[in-house]
Formats: sequence, C-alpha cells, structure tokens
Amino acid sequence: MTRQQNNQASSAKNAAEKDAPLKEDIRLLGRLLGNVLREQEGESVFQVVETIRQTAVRFRRESDVQSGAELNKLLKKLTRDQTISVVRAFSYFSHLANIAEDQHHNRRRRAHLLAGSAPQQGSIAYALSKLDDAGVPGSAVRSFFKEALISPVLTAHPTEVQRKSTLDAEREIARLLAERDRPLTPKELASNTQLLHACIATLWQTRMLRYTKLTVADEIENALSYYRITFLRELPGLYEDIENEIAAQFPQRNAGDKEFPPFVQMGSWIGGDRDGNPNVNDGTMRHALVRQSTAIFDFYLDEVHALGAELSISTLLVGVSPELQALADASPDQSDHRADEPYRRALIGLYARLAATARQLGAAHVLRQEVGTAAPYASAAEFTRDLHVLVDSLRAHHGSVLIKPRLASLKRASEIFGFHLATLDMRQSSDVHERVLGELFARAKTHPNYSGLSEEAKVELLLEELGKPRLLYSPYLDYSAETTSELAILRAAREIRQHYGDRAIRNYIISHTETVSDLLEVLLLQKETGLLHVEWDHASGQMLDARMDLMVIPLFETIPDLRCAASIMESFMALPHVRQLITKQGDLQEVMLGYSDSNKDGGFLTSNWELYKAETQLVGLFDRAGVKLRLFHGRGGTVGRGGGPSYEAILAQPAGTVNGQIRLTEQGEIIASKFSNPEIGRRNLELLVSATLEASLMPGTTHGRRAKRLAEFESVMEELSGRAYRAYRNLVYETPGFTDYFFSATPIAEIAELNIGSRPASRKSTRRIEDLRAIPWGFSWGQCRLLFPGWYGFGSAVSSWLHEDSDSKEQKKRIALLRTMFKEWPFFATLLSNMDMVLSKTDLAVASRYAELVPDKRLRNSIFKRIVEEHERTTACLTSITGMKERLAGNPLLARSIKNRFAYLDPLNHLQVELIKRHRAASGEGRKSDERVRRGIHLSINGIAAGLRNTG
Repeated sequence: MTRQQNNQASSAKNAAEKDAPLKEDIRLLGRLLGNVLREQEGESVFQVVETIRQTAVRFRRESDVQSGAELNKLLKKLTRDQTISVVRAFSYFSHLANIAEDQHHNRRRRAHLLAGSAPQQGSIAYALSKLDDAGVPGSAVRSFFKEALISPVLTAHPTEVQRKSTLDAEREIARLLAERDRPLTPKELASNTQLLHACIATLWQTRMLRYTKLTVADEIENALSYYRITFLRELPGLYEDIENEIAAQFPQRNAGDKEFPPFVQMGSWIGGDRDGNPNVNDGTMRHALVRQSTAIFDFYLDEVHALGAELSISTLLVGVSPELQALADASPDQSDHRADEPYRRALIGLYARLAATARQLGAAHVLRQEVGTAAPYASAAEFTRDLHVLVDSLRAHHGSVLIKPRLASLKRASEIFGFHLATLDMRQSSDVHERVLGELFARAKTHPNYSGLSEEAKVELLLEELGKPRLLYSPYLDYSAETTSELAILRAAREIRQHYGDRAIRNYIISHTETVSDLLEVLLLQKETGLLHVEWDHASGQMLDARMDLMVIPLFETIPDLRCAASIMESFMALPHVRQLITKQGDLQEVMLGYSDSNKDGGFLTSNWELYKAETQLVGLFDRAGVKLRLFHGRGGTVGRGGGPSYEAILAQPAGTVNGQIRLTEQGEIIASKFSNPEIGRRNLELLVSATLEASLMPGTTHGRRAKRLAEFESVMEELSGRAYRAYRNLVYETPGFTDYFFSATPIAEIAELNIGSRPASRKSTRRIEDLRAIPWGFSWGQCRLLFPGWYGFGSAVSSWLHEDSDSKEQKKRIALLRTMFKEWPFFATLLSNMDMVLSKTDLAVASRYAELVPDKRLRNSIFKRIVEEHERTTACLTSITGMKERLAGNPLLARSIKNRFAYLDPLNHLQVELIKRHRAASGEGRKSDERVRRGIHLSINGIAAGLRNTG
C-alpha cells in the first residue's frame, strides 16, 4: 500500500470514528420510529416500510438496476392508506436524521474546544487572531463594534412547511439526545430512551400539515418562538463572549470601556411586508408590535422576578449605592420582612413598572400580579438605566460575582431588544406608491395624470410638492380603498414609533425600484403622514431643515434593475434635499439587493455576477459622495436564491461592501435550520459577526499586480456571465413550451395548494414564469431534485468560452486561468463551492421520473434532454476547474450526510410522482381527487424539504 493510500485509509478511519456517535444516534432514532410504526400501524405496515427502506438503501449505495426496478414495483403496489403511512415514516426519518446531525455538529464543536485546539474558522477567536496577525490594532476592532450594525431579518416567505407543534416536539427530542452525551446510570438511560420513544409517538400522532391557510398572525407567532428558544438568551451571551475574547486578544490599560452598544439587532418583515400580500395592513403591523412587545415583556418580567429571588443581599452585611437605595425606597414594596433587602425591593419596583408598561403597550396579561402600582417606563432606556444602577451598586460593594449569572445578560437584552424586540421593516411595490400618489395629485387638483408623466416631470413635481408646507390629502374627501389603506399603514408606523421607540420601525423598502421617482414618492408619502419633519421659513415659504423617520431603501431585484442601481442612487443622492436628509440620518444610506428574482430572471451565474458588479459600483459611488453604504442582502435558502453558508458569502463580498454594516434576510425553513437549536443558533450568530468583522477590517490587497489580476478575473466573469445569461434565457423564456414543461414536471401546482404561507405563490393569476414568485420557483425545482436555478447555464458558458479558440494552447491557457480564479478569488471560489453543493443534491434519475409527468412526449424529451446535456457540461467544467472528481470532496462531512440521508429521500420522490399522477388524472377526468392522495402529496413535500434542508 502506498503512502497516499495509507493516508487516505487513515483519514477514512478517523472520519468513521468521528461519525460513530452520529450513526449510533440515527440508528437509535430509526429503531424507536420503527417501534412506533409497529405500535401505531401494525406489523404488516412496518414490514412494508422496512422492505422499501432496505431496497432504497441498496439502490442508492450500489446503483443496482435490479434494486431500482424492485423499488418501483414495491411503491406501485401500495394501497392508499399504506402510501400515507410510508410517506409519513420516511418524512419523519428525515426530520429525525436532521436532529441527530445537528446534535453531532454540537458534539464535534465541544470536542474541539475541550481538546484546546486552535480556534475554529468562523469563531470570534479565529477572526481576532487573524486580524492580530495582519497587524490590525485593538483600537480598530473596538471602533468596529462601537459603530457596527449586523442585522438578521426574519421573513415569512412560504417555504416553511413545518408546523410549530412539530418543531416543539423535535426540540424536545434534540434535548433528550444531547442528554445522552453525558454519563447516565442504567436507570437514567432507560428513562431517557422511554421519553424519546414518547416524543416520537407524539410526532406520529400529531398532524404534520396545516389544513387551514396560514395567517400573518400565525407567521408572527412562529417567528416569536425562535426568540424564546434562541435569540433572547443566546444573543446577550454572544456579546459577553465577544467582549471577553477582545479583552484577551487585545488587552488595554483602561478596561472601563469594555461593553459595546448593541451591534447585533434583530429585524423582521412579518406583519410589515405587504408587497404582493393583501393580508398585511395597518392592523397586522400593530398586531406584530403588540405580540413582539408581549414576548419581550414576558421575558423581562420572568428575569426580574427570578433576580428578586436571587439577590437576597442584606444591608446588615454589605452596603449599597445611594442610587440603589433610592430605587428601593421608591418601590411599592414596604414589607418589614424586606426592609434590609434593598435589591429585592428595587426589583419589585422594577417589576411593577415593567408590568404597568406592558399593559400600556397592549400586553394581554401579566402572569404574576405585581405587589403594588408604579408608573410605567417612558422608554426602554429608562429600564436599562435602572438595571445599570443594580450593576454599579453590586460592583462597588463586593458583588461583581453576582452580576454575571443573570443581571448582566438581562441588562444586555434590554439594550438589544428594547420594548419592541425586533425592528419591523415596511415593504411595498413601487407601482402601488405611484397609484396612491396619482390619486392624491388628482383629487388635490395638482395633476390629473401623474402616472402618465415622464420620469423627469415626475421628479420635478415630487420635489416641488416636497417643498410645499401644505398636504395633498384632505380628510373631507373620499379615496379608494388602496389609498386609504396605504396612508393608514404609514400613520400606524408613526404611532408605533411613538409607543415603542424609534427602533421599532425605521426602514421602508421599495420593491421594483426602477427610477429616482420611486424613491421620492415614499418621501412624499412620509410627508403626507407626519413621518417627514420639516422646518419652514414662514416668511418665504422655503424649507429650512428636514429629517425623515423612515429610511427610504431601494430594492433592486431583476438583472436590469441591478445594472441601473448605481446610476439611480447617484441621481437620487445628488438632489440637494435628499442629500440633506441623508446627512440627518448620519451620512448613511441602505440599499437592498434581491438574489431571488435576479436568479429567476437571468440564471445563477449572471445573477451572482450582476450582484457583484452592482455592489462594486455602489461602493465607488458612495465613497465619492462621502456616504456610508449599508447593503441589505435579500438571500433565500437555496443557492439559486443567494443561499449557501453565510460566513463564506460575506467574506466573498467585493472589497469595501461590508464595512461594519450588513443586513440579510433569513427565510422560511432556514430559520428553523439555523435557530431552532440554541447552541446551533449561537454558532450561526457568531459566524455572522465573525465574517462581518473579518470582511470589514482585513487589510485589502487590491493594488499593484493584485489589482491587475483581479481586473483580469472580472473580465473573464463578464464574458462567462453573458454566455450563461443567453443559455439560461434561451431555455426558460425563449423555448416554446418550457412553461408547460415546468408546470407539469414539478409539483408547483400542488405546492401552491399547501397552507405554508399567507402570501400567494404568484403575483398575478397567470401561468407566466415572469409573474411567479422566486420562492415557489426554486422550491419546485428542489422537490423534483433538479435544483435547476443553482447551476443551469454554467456549463454552456465555460465550455463555449474554452473552445471559442480552436488553438489547444489557448484552451489550456484559459482553463489554467479559471483554476487560478478558483484558488485566488473568494468570489469565484464561493460561487463554485455553492454550485458543487447543489449538484451533489441533484439527481437526474429521480428528476427523469418527474419528467414523465409531462403529457407531451416530444416536449418532455426535448427539454429534459437539454437539461441533462447542460448538467453533464456543468459537472465536467466544474471538475476540470476544481480538480475534484467527486462532489463535495472539499466538504466530506456534508458529503457523508448526503450519502446517508438520500437513500431515504428516494422513496418519497418516487411516491410523490405516483401520487401526482393519480391526483392529476382525477382532475383531468373531472373527478374530485381523493383527499388521501392530496394529503400524501403534501406530506411528501414536507419530507423532501426536510431531507434537502435548504429548499426555499
């Protein structure tokens, strides 16, 4: 055996040893699921499932043709009731395998820390060490955290197919599984196993699907569960870890300035994003803030109550500060039993004030009745100041050790979450604003046909109206329902800010931003509703000063929009009144970039390249204007929608685009994947902060020879992008019948029937791909295992560019250049890494079964053949560039995960095809489809989504 073979064998052995606990957990959960199946459905059903499982595993691992034929035969023989049981069994196995994998990730990370190994990539310690090695001073690191804003924004896009009841049961399974990693007595182990069995039985008896349409209120509650599980405790804990790491890595003589302002702040679109969602209005915004506020007050009240029990300090033994004594004296608690316990009395006073504030802000009830009445807090800052009094008094009187267990994290939570919990963004489409202002202009007799004006005339009219002290709106006129609703929403935003603080709502995002007037329209609507504050010179009628409550944020989504982004922002910021407003908001302006629609519009390669170019152009523009740029990345779950590891994605951003300011969306089932486990949630938050820190402060290397090299790389990408764009557009938008193929060969119609979101799957009631939302577009391709939006066009682009010149030397030179780009350019490396992951989950054999659903045989063969050929070109080109013949050769952990789990996905895909055939056949014959068939399809969608993990 050669040395290389020895090394490979040793590596495989080490990997097997590391994965042994994972396999043990999966076997345990699979065995318990089998026991539940026997108990609930009977031995015969269990044997059917077990036979299918063994055959599927054999087919997947050995690529045995006979096993494949046997699998198809087994599945076709199933009765309807058996089909439901089999689908449920394999779906739940996917869920349980996910739990085991998450636990294994936690286990491996703890083992790494216990071994005292070097800091893991992506940790704060790793980032600080890297910065220190690069010569970045501690003062720069501290300045970063004082000025940074890092904001994960939870959205409610309709790809979350899990019910909250299911998620709750799965969290308990995860807790019990983690418990088995510590030494347990035989009795404790037996009890743990029994509880796991009970949880899985509960899952089996719990309805997996929703049978009523999900409402916005439901989506709000689902999102709030992640705050209770992860954010409320893990975010303050992460702050403390970061501050301690900085103090250790960059010690300073004056350590008094250790704490940083809240640089990570949560955002939300749920209840405020009304683009294409008729169910969002001023009522949902108010409801969102009431529920968010109730959640944070419940947390504060519980923590203050617990602190009151813990801080039993007596003044007979230790002193307190005058400020703390004043808080105690102001407390409604005057019991003689606590006369010498000022901390308890002070906390009883804090509790009473919090309870009063909660009621004032709409909380339905306070669980524990306060001792007496007290005035509500005017702001969250007042509550934080009171907590500071406790901290300072303890620190000054030998009580520093008592701060950390609860008080420190509570104080930090008050700074992060305030009384609003998360900033609620507002979003609406630009065409709605145009219609609303068109009506306001017409009813005010200012202009009869605003929408008919040229762009120059619109800008002139809007600026003129912004400069006038009177309003267009009159309370004595009647307006359309749309105009009335939009104005009510903006007025609600003003009231919410007054009640919950300025951070409650501070961003207004404009979908489909295509012109400067799209931005000015929202400024004028703010003026109409009291959100734009203007000082006038009454003598001349001129505007002296102005500030806006809501930052006006353009969202550039399609390929043409991205190409115009910099020119639109240049014209917008060049307007004197606008520049004055930007100065008032701290010389900071946010721009949002949409990954999903640009991908659906132009394909994977072109979307990524146009996003890169738009960011680079915006950085140059903002630098010249002296304005700080904050980019808001509208990422989805799939690679085709900007998904993939956030850490690598942030580090691959063009130079100067991060700069301590970043917001990014977390959507659908990705929220559950990242944040339903507290330990994994903490790790994901740390990765986000670490990547932002590195991307912002690592010294640049884009000068001299390096800059010339980068220019060469970018020139190649421009050429490849053009070729990929033509290949993608030619198939998707220019090939007759492609729309019919898509609607037949994917479960898009069945997905639209699922109760997985409050938003419709399409913007309009058409079958045009242009009108289809990007989320169900990507979700559908994932279900049929093609994951088309994550790779199509790359092979055509690269192969045609390589062979453009018939000279073999030139071809070798070009492939060498692509390999250099992969090694030296993070953007290109990340692009290929993400595509590698998508291709590892793509299965043409399974996808061919879905192609059989296309009734037109000629159309089916023609289009599927083109997709297969492009897949072959793409995989060949990827292998040639990276040198890796096996998919995910650079990520063996994920490769093993896919190998283990996909044998259990195959039966779900094959069953889904059979069920769709039955469902559509019944519809085609005018019969009502069997409800069990529809339920089976929806259950299979759930299971496949769980197995793929990043589908939306």
